[in-house]
Amino acid sequence: MRLLLPLALLALTTACAAPRNYPSLAPRSAEAIDPRLPIEVDPSPGTLDPRTAAALAEAVAAARGGTVAFNQLAREAEALAAAAGPRQSESWIAAQQALSALGAQHGVTTNAAAEIDEIAAERIDAARWLVPATRAAIEAAAAEVGAINDSQSATIDRIGARLGT
Repeated sequence: MRLLLPLALLALTTACAAPRNYPSLAPRSAEAIDPRLPIEVDPSPGTLDPRTAAALAEAVAAARGGTVAFNQLAREAEALAAAAGPRQSESWIAAQQALSALGAQHGVTTNAAAEIDEIAAERIDAARWLVPATRAAIEAAAAEVGAINDSQSATIDRIGARLGT
């Protein structure tokens, strides 16, 4: 009887223990790949989805199209900055307003860059990876818009420095 009570308590406490989920010891999918197989060095480039190509072309065209207005506003802002008087003068404020308009026009380029990033993110989400043709098209579009962005940013910085901002 004395032995029965501790055994009953032991049985009750083990019955209250939560079940544990241990990882399976079954072979994993990566273990099914023969490690002696050669890795393909030049994967197939795949094809670029026409919708992706059109969206990238539209974003690049928007950035290119915004450069004409940007360049015109930049000439105006540079002229006003060159003629600007001391800080807080009316001519300085006019130059600052022109610089602000230039920054707003620069938004066309930054929006195009954001659209390219969004296209890349959507393609990665949809396919979990990018085929080389899609990756190359995205990189080319991003590089072209990036070059436009760098040039416009340098212009804005140069005019801003002339105004002391």
